[in-house]
Amino acid sequence: MIDSGRREFLTKASALSLSAILPTSMWLPNQRIKRQFRICLNPGSIGVQLSQQALLDSAIAYGFEAIVPLTDQLATMRDRGLDTFLEKMKENNITWGTANLPVQFRESAPDFRSDFSRLNEAAYALELSGAKRMSTWIMPTHDKLTYRQNFDRHTRRLKEVAQLLANHDIMLGLEYVGPKTLMSRDKFSFIRTMTELQELIDAINEPNVGFQLDAFHWYCAGESDQDILGLDPKSIVTVDLNDAKAGRTAAEQLDWERELPSATGVIDIEKFLIALLEIGYDGPVRAEPFNQELNSLDNEAALQKTIDAMRQTISIIE
Repeated sequence: MIDSGRREFLTKASALSLSAILPTSMWLPNQRIKRQFRICLNPGSIGVQLSQQALLDSAIAYGFEAIVPLTDQLATMRDRGLDTFLEKMKENNITWGTANLPVQFRESAPDFRSDFSRLNEAAYALELSGAKRMSTWIMPTHDKLTYRQNFDRHTRRLKEVAQLLANHDIMLGLEYVGPKTLMSRDKFSFIRTMTELQELIDAINEPNVGFQLDAFHWYCAGESDQDILGLDPKSIVTVDLNDAKAGRTAAEQLDWERELPSATGVIDIEKFLIALLEIGYDGPVRAEPFNQELNSLDNEAALQKTIDAMRQTISIIE
């Protein structure tokens, strides 16, 4: 119950802005923040195979707002067709999403060196195209390396990668993988939470290294909106949206079995997205369901089902 003195104070304060007397993290339905992030088409994660040109055409046809850059194809377009392609993107208000990092940094030194030697060409193709984001994932176990040994390997190699990418004005996003069911895969455990990944990012100590956030991993790692609210939006390179399987706890979820966002309601996607809105994230958001049923559809059906799911999900906060 509010006492008379408190009631009088509230009455006198009625002319003040509501934001001045309520916590800044409170979500007010009548004062919704306009979203800045963009719905990105990432064909590989929904079982669709498209060329770079077909990717742009599909984004325009189905209403996506961004597309992932395919570095190998962009490299071949440098001398013919790239300017026309970029103009078409601009005319249709399509922006770039995030390219996959084409470097195997997790295992042997020869594999890493071989891939690293070709990274400059891929980065140059992105730079010429105006794309500024790359990302990769961190395996949460290793069969031979202890946590510390693996941490040191990731720090050294990803620092080299980040420094090369910085020469082309490219951000590098790192994704932690959250399911506990993966932890028995190998002898030694590794990074599977946002906090642990932050430690790796701090150790790499390059300004162009940040997060690839995934709603599924966020859920499996037992994290909340407060973890996202503590991030600098400029440290988030890309975001993946999805849902978890119904009938399983967070500890029982399998990394390769997910659903399109909002399909089951297991993941509190509204809280996830509101946190991104509040911090002002303005990059790409992509569907990443890894779903066999979706993968079995033809391209047109998979694209339509994906954009419908993304629109329905985004509408929750608009």
